[in-house]
Amino acid sequence: MSFQSTPWQTVGPYYRLGLEPLYRVEIAPAAALGERIEVRGQVFDGVGVPVSDAVLEIWQADAQGIYAHHEDPQHAQHDPAFQGWGRVPTDAQGGFCFTTVKPGRVPGPRGEPQAPHLMVLVFMRGLLRAASARLYFRDSPDNVSDPILAQVPAARRDTLLAHPTGMGQYRWDVHMQGDQETVFFDY
Repeated sequence: MSFQSTPWQTVGPYYRLGLEPLYRVEIAPAAALGERIEVRGQVFDGVGVPVSDAVLEIWQADAQGIYAHHEDPQHAQHDPAFQGWGRVPTDAQGGFCFTTVKPGRVPGPRGEPQAPHLMVLVFMRGLLRAASARLYFRDSPDNVSDPILAQVPAARRDTLLAHPTGMGQYRWDVHMQGDQETVFFDY
């Protein structure tokens, strides 16, 4: 009997073929309202090796804090040019890059406003299901009062913060394990 993984036991690398037609690195087209930003980074495995076959799925609200989803109570007012999601592959060095608009604040638990953030699902070889993280912006003053970020130990919050690297540019790396492991959420 073999104890090697078979394609149905992990989400990759076989999933890549099925997702390629759905890649979208421009989460917000040029017509979308709001402050345009670019996010770059790398995905690393547990020993610090770049992951060349990962896919990041991005979900976010528009610049007004409204999701392009019919269940959002404000859906009728959402920016029609903004779809709010995309799938971004990593390259041979584990790098990724996407453009979007900085999201507005959305209601959180008990209606408390959350800091601007992106929901990120990481798909890669060896995972039985996607790893779920959030990307917050280091330069947002709203991080201090975010009810979800407040639940993350202070010493680990930095793993969720995209650092500004220039005008409208941010850097955010994903570490799947190890000393710098990104905080992942279990929903």
